[in-house]
Amino acid sequence: MNLHEYQGKEILNSFGVQIQRGKVASTPDEAVAAAKSLTEETGTGWHVVKAQVHAGGRGKGGGVKLAKSLDEVRSLTEQIIGMQLITPQTSAEGKTVHQVLITEDVYYPGESEPEEYYMSVLLDRAKGRNMIMYSPEGGMDIEAVAEDTPHLIFTEEIDPKTGLLPFQARRIAFNLGLSGKAFKEMTKFVFALYTAYVKSDSSLFEINPVLKTSDNRVIAVDAKVTIDDNALFRHKDYEAMRDLREENAVEVEAREVGLSYVDLDGNVGCMVNGAGLAMATMDLIKQAGGEPANFLDVGGTADAERVETAFNLILRDPNVKAILVNIFGGIVRCDRVAQGIVDAYKNMGTINVPIIVRLQGTNADIAKNLIDNSGLDVHSAIEFQEAADKVQEVLS
Repeated sequence: MNLHEYQGKEILNSFGVQIQRGKVASTPDEAVAAAKSLTEETGTGWHVVKAQVHAGGRGKGGGVKLAKSLDEVRSLTEQIIGMQLITPQTSAEGKTVHQVLITEDVYYPGESEPEEYYMSVLLDRAKGRNMIMYSPEGGMDIEAVAEDTPHLIFTEEIDPKTGLLPFQARRIAFNLGLSGKAFKEMTKFVFALYTAYVKSDSSLFEINPVLKTSDNRVIAVDAKVTIDDNALFRHKDYEAMRDLREENAVEVEAREVGLSYVDLDGNVGCMVNGAGLAMATMDLIKQAGGEPANFLDVGGTADAERVETAFNLILRDPNVKAILVNIFGGIVRCDRVAQGIVDAYKNMGTINVPIIVRLQGTNADIAKNLIDNSGLDVHSAIEFQEAADKVQEVLS
């Protein structure tokens, strides 16, 4: 589950991470009130108006602006709220901005120049360990840094038996070129950030930039946070932060009816029972020359209503040219799934894409007879390769 910047910062701050302070607003009046309140609390004279969408690169898309007066706070908020913000991480249509974060200006003059760094905490799946990735070259062009100067990207691997150790936090601060007060502030920042990542059951914390201010404080100016969906039962307060406006509408609908669905960019829809079989089915589609249009696990209760719902979700995608149903009957009987497919097909009326059905397991022979004798335009298969061949056939 992705969070907005202001929500991610709330979590960070709750674990002792120093943040750029701000207040969220949904209207220009609320934005002005937030700016006035921040001025009273922090003494800041200028403010930053930040679009709140689930995407990075907002600054490049015109979604982050500096306001030097309350009138500018109002006018910039009017410009940003309601805009279609297009960034390198959105679709071509962009995302509608519904709210902004009004923050304090932290780039104030002082005894030294402000410095921007990049830092993220995530899982290294190849090694099965968490890692901290960081760079002394933070800011809007971090992707270019990774591509052009990869030697400026550092990683710190965390042993799960010991957790983050003091010497590792010090090494991060040293590699960032810090000394004195800023060095100590960075080590504290790293420990607090890693604690927030672990305790919140997140799969990603990305802070870009981490800022060393002119008076050597170290703060999170941005926050991109992804919470592990499987851990939300432990964090009901985080679950309440979900913004359905920012999520794929089909995925939201699928989740509400208990289906595991992920929208993809391909041309072959998948309906499978079991996550492992779903992954294998997507590989099968690729080998057959197609591209999976979705990940869809109907689970072990694939009755007619559930199958019909799944078909409806898949067919929302205009790019789908065929549907592959791949069911292994163990807990669920194949004949029950087959009857569900037949009933769903009849209830839905005309389906204008070919459907390939592979049912294997309990009562698979009965299921095949049901499909073959239904009189519907459905292709049945028994073996994996047979299903692949039929996918290739209908796509050609």
